[in-house]
Amino acid sequence: MKSKEDLSGLSVDDLKQKLADTKEEYNNLNIQKATHQLNNPIRIRHVRREIARINTVIRQHELGIFKSKTQDK
Repeated sequence: MKSKEDLSGLSVDDLKQKLADTKEEYNNLNIQKATHQLNNPIRIRHVRREIARINTVIRQHELGIFKSKTQDK
């Protein structure tokens, strides 16, 4: 799990790629849950919260609350 500080250091493109990867992982976990192959059901909660964190940081970049380090240079 990435912390808020780790996510805020990424560019918007990197965040969107991370979001796509995390959503794919979330979908795979849900498939595993449906087929009763999921070993750690708590992982679904962690991944869902990570998706929310990434969406929050992306939105903060859009609103100008965060400025990515690539924009400052």
